[in-house]
Amino acid sequence: MAEINGWKHAEALPAPAVSRWPGTRVAAVEALWGEGYAAPGGAPETLRLVKPLALSSSVTVLLLGGGLGGPAQAICSNFGAWVASFEADEEQRAVALARCVAPDHTRPHISVATWDRAAPAFRPRSGNHALLMEALRGARPAPVLASLAGALSADSQIVLTELVAETPPSVQDREFAAWCRLDNRLPELPKAQEVTDAFQALGYQVRVAEDMSDRHITQTLSGWREAVRAMAAGPRPAAHTAAAFVTEAELWLLRIRLMRRLGVKLMRWHAVRSA
Repeated sequence: MAEINGWKHAEALPAPAVSRWPGTRVAAVEALWGEGYAAPGGAPETLRLVKPLALSSSVTVLLLGGGLGGPAQAICSNFGAWVASFEADEEQRAVALARCVAPDHTRPHISVATWDRAAPAFRPRSGNHALLMEALRGARPAPVLASLAGALSADSQIVLTELVAETPPSVQDREFAAWCRLDNRLPELPKAQEVTDAFQALGYQVRVAEDMSDRHITQTLSGWREAVRAMAAGPRPAAHTAAAFVTEAELWLLRIRLMRRLGVKLMRWHAVRSA
């Protein structure tokens, strides 16, 4: 992995030998976070994130980190906005594509595509605003935001959420290394100021830079409490379903421990570019 200016290239991770998103895992994460979601917060959190964008049926949103399709569906159904959803994980993209097909086999307001974090290239002037939901995952902020800015209108707004760390954790840290492996992600985490600087270099004014960590941890623990309560009240899950929940529990427990022990934060930015 080549290093440039202190950052290692976010080269593509090797393709897994077996599926990382089998049906059992999709079912497990949706039981935790809601249909179409692979992370806490569900539709309410998606709608909170896009609230500053004042969306309508005349607006196109570029969504990076579209996951299993839930965020695009929430934005489209609540605002009538057009959503161009991009997901770097091919398996998640395939699930999202199936979920976004309407009963008449049309997708009038939603498109679903893959994108390359290492070489982002978005069609110029293809959207009005953008939402990035933990989409970087080891990619450098500046190139991704530069490509995205070129795809947006002159008066665009961008909302971005991302994990950051002022002192980047070392891959020698066993918990951090285990979390990266379980989450299938590169280990680089940007500093918050690096994201802010990338916005400002592109002519965006950062209006909000919010630490969402406490809110995120509360949402995570709440999702697990509800899922455990539902499992206790219902029939005993099959062995493969139980195994999927155990793996997800390990992933999210490690994430919370890293946030509490190493100061990893989940941040939200809202940036505006003047025409």
